[in-house]
Amino acid sequence: MGLPHLEYLFIENNSIKSISRNTFRGLKSLIHLSLANNNLQSLPKDIFKGLDSLTNVDLRGNAFNCDCKLKWLVEWLGSTNATVEDIYCESPPEYKKRKINSLSPKEFDCIITEFEVYQSLPYQSLSVDTFSYMNDEHVVIAQPFTGKCIFLEWDHVEVMFRNYDNITGTSTVVCKPIVIESQLYVIVAQLFGGSHIYKRDIFANKFIKIQDIEILKIRKPNDIETFRIAEDWYFVVADSSKAGFTTVYKWNGNGFYSHQSLHAWYRDTDVEYLEISGKPHLILSSSSQRPVIYQWNKGTNEFVKRFDIQDMEDAYAVKHFKVKEDVYICLTRFIGDSKVMKWGGSAFLDLQRMPSRGSMVFQPLQISNYQYAILGSDYSFTQVYYWDAEKAKFVKFQELNIQAPRSFIHVSIDKRDFLFASSFKGTTLIYKHVIVDLSA
Repeated sequence: MGLPHLEYLFIENNSIKSISRNTFRGLKSLIHLSLANNNLQSLPKDIFKGLDSLTNVDLRGNAFNCDCKLKWLVEWLGSTNATVEDIYCESPPEYKKRKINSLSPKEFDCIITEFEVYQSLPYQSLSVDTFSYMNDEHVVIAQPFTGKCIFLEWDHVEVMFRNYDNITGTSTVVCKPIVIESQLYVIVAQLFGGSHIYKRDIFANKFIKIQDIEILKIRKPNDIETFRIAEDWYFVVADSSKAGFTTVYKWNGNGFYSHQSLHAWYRDTDVEYLEISGKPHLILSSSSQRPVIYQWNKGTNEFVKRFDIQDMEDAYAVKHFKVKEDVYICLTRFIGDSKVMKWGGSAFLDLQRMPSRGSMVFQPLQISNYQYAILGSDYSFTQVYYWDAEKAKFVKFQELNIQAPRSFIHVSIDKRDFLFASSFKGTTLIYKHVIVDLSA
């Protein structure tokens, strides 16, 4: 400090292990700087900031660790006009003896993510879903033991999710929202007392039941999917009873009415809507047969059975995701291995197996540019996998402690990303998706 006219500074052979980012502050006239032959493994970011007269830097003879903390130096070497003698990495092993001057910033993968608990909701839950309504994002959670659909909204002042309304029923297993022409409807599936459709009355500011769902067809609903084909809205209920029918319902302008019963007696546990090669499809999971794929027929305006997924008995659920133009599915098994499969043009082909004892949910989620798959378990930690683009498969990423998870959903609001995790035996948890730049 206080040496604004200093031009040459040699701090060589001093066994220096670390140095402050403010060490050279104010040395505006410094031309030549040597830190050669010390024990430096890294240098703090912006240590050369303000040294506008610098023409020569000597960093030779130091055991540099070429990790994210040194990414800034690689960027600086590529932009400075000063002459810097060749320097080399000592670690990590894959970088040993690499010339730092020739490294590219792209070689440093310094962005990491993680899920951290943000908020806990003091009740058990089964399904959780998100929807946009009245220019805001909302969440609806099925609470089976109180029989409620609980609606949450984001409190912009308190920066947390809060309850703003509910629909009370009995043994609620799914609360599925669908917005048609700015009108919010909620399909409420119940194990007992029948299933119903509610409408949000904006003038009364409450939910009003407008329709019952056929109790003779829907005996034991387990999952609901909503979708749109051309200009028409539909939803399909997977029925898991021995005497029920998995049924597609169509919106006719006033309500939803039975459009097609796919099959009876198969005890379907899950239904997934997806597009394959631009054509609408449904995949039904069942406790009594392999997952079955149906394709939409434009001529009859109905789904037609195509084939089942081989070697995948006892799949509890199927969920899909896309990477670029490729279609993948995650298949959940309670006993045995869950699977990731890829569409190969005429069938789904095995890609990856995950041990999944006690799993009832294997949910793919895309958050920003990150593709995850979350495998829940009733007996151990929930496993979060991250899609490795180079390997073209999932790798283990993080463990979450959730009791008996049943569903996961991504909610994006106020430039924040959240993961909602339902729990059949514990508290419903909200995680925040955190992005950390290790080079900062």
